[in-house]
Amino acid sequence: MEHTNPSRETADEERTEAADNAHQADRAPTPEEERLADESRERYAGEAEAVAEHERAMTETGADEKGEGRIP
Repeated sequence: MEHTNPSRETADEERTEAADNAHQADRAPTPEEERLADESRERYAGEAEAVAEHERAMTETGADEKGEGRIP
């Protein structure tokens, strides 16, 4: 099969079409997946604020960094 490259118009149309479509799961969760999700939510509920604070700190640390892979 011959490889082809889509035109910019085709690529733009596909991106727009994908963005406009509703996103849905391909299947419902299994009872086991629901149980594990509930256990995980309960187990890590107390860490949510610490994780959010860490994310804010890392965003501030990296906000002014220039270049890829630079270590402050």
